[in-house]
Amino acid sequence: MKDRWLPVGVLAGALFAINVAARLVSRFAFGDDPEMQDRLSLAMFALIAVILATLAFVWGRRRPLPDWGGEMALAVLIAMVLTIFLGPVVSGSYPFADGAGAFFSQIWLYAGFTGGGVVLGYLLLTALGWDYRSQSLKRYAEIKQSKPRRVVRR
Repeated sequence: MKDRWLPVGVLAGALFAINVAARLVSRFAFGDDPEMQDRLSLAMFALIAVILATLAFVWGRRRPLPDWGGEMALAVLIAMVLTIFLGPVVSGSYPFADGAGAFFSQIWLYAGFTGGGVVLGYLLLTALGWDYRSQSLKRYAEIKQSKPRRVVRR
């Protein structure tokens, strides 16, 4: 049980920690500059996308997609909920401080960047032919070709 849920918790915690760090830097270093806060937020989303792309690349080599896809989706969902509801508290605000538009915009940005990162990592892995399924099919073809053809007598 621990082996199944530990990666989910660690990934969700790491994604939330990246958000907290970006919020704290934004609050203390760029408190009066909304343009720099937006740039830092975009950099945070890009970093999350790169981390998820790398993780999809690594996990996709070792395990089939249904095994790691659900874990990654759950971790992203947990991190998104923490980011949306607890993140503003860290930066001295509350979730609906800027209105419903900003709240839902943050949901769409998070979903877009995380989904894009996972898809990009897995597509790159598949394009290189290093994914779990491609390697399984390659091994199957090699085994079938290595056996001599059976001669049938009539």
